[in-house]
Amino acid sequence: MGRLTVLKQIAHDIACQFGPDCEVVIHDLKTKDPENSIVYIENGHVTNRGIGDGPSNAVFDVIRHNNNKTQDEPRDHAGYLMKTSDGKILKCSTSYIRDDDGSLHYVFGINYDISRLTMIESAVHDLVTPVNTEEKPKEITHNVNDLLDHLIEESVALVGKPVALMNKEDKVTAIQFLNDSGAFLITKSGDKVANYFGISKYTLYSYIDVNK
Repeated sequence: MGRLTVLKQIAHDIACQFGPDCEVVIHDLKTKDPENSIVYIENGHVTNRGIGDGPSNAVFDVIRHNNNKTQDEPRDHAGYLMKTSDGKILKCSTSYIRDDDGSLHYVFGINYDISRLTMIESAVHDLVTPVNTEEKPKEITHNVNDLLDHLIEESVALVGKPVALMNKEDKVTAIQFLNDSGAFLITKSGDKVANYFGISKYTLYSYIDVNK
C-alpha cells in the first residue's frame, strides 16, 4: 500500500471522527505543478478549497524552503491559529511526510473550524486554546494569486509608505522582501510585481540582485 493511500485513509478517518468542521488536506510537494499542490481533501468547505487548489502560506513556506537549502528543515507544527477570508477561525496542525530518502514529499494538514466553539470557550477551553497564545491568526488563501497579493501588501507595509511615495531604495527593500518570501516562485509574478511598483522587468531583476 502506497504512502499516499495510507495518508488518504488516515485523513478520511480523522474527518469522520471530528465531523464536518474538521478539514483534512494533503499537499504533494513533488507534483509537477506546486501551485496546485492539493491532491486530497476532506470537508473542503471549511476553507472553500478542493483538489488542485494552491498552497496556503504554511505550505508555500515549505515550497520556498525546498528552493532555499540554507534554511532550517521544517518541523511539524501543532495547535496554531489561522483564519479564512470569510472570517472563520481555524485551529490547525501541520505534519511533513518524508520519503525513504529523507526528502519532503507530502504535507498533511488538519484545520478545525473553532468559530462556534469560541462562543462557549469556557466549557471547552482545552480544546480551542492554541499551543502558542501569542500567535496571531494568519489568513489562508484559496490560490497563489491571493497569496501573491498578500505578500505584496506585506512588502508595502514593511517599507511603510505607498508605492507612489517610494524612492528607489524603498522599492529595492520591498522587492528583496518579496524575493526572500518566495513570491517569484509563482508563475508570472514578475510581471505583476513590476507593474505594481511601476518599473520594468529588467529593473525588477536588477533590484533583486542589489548587494548580492
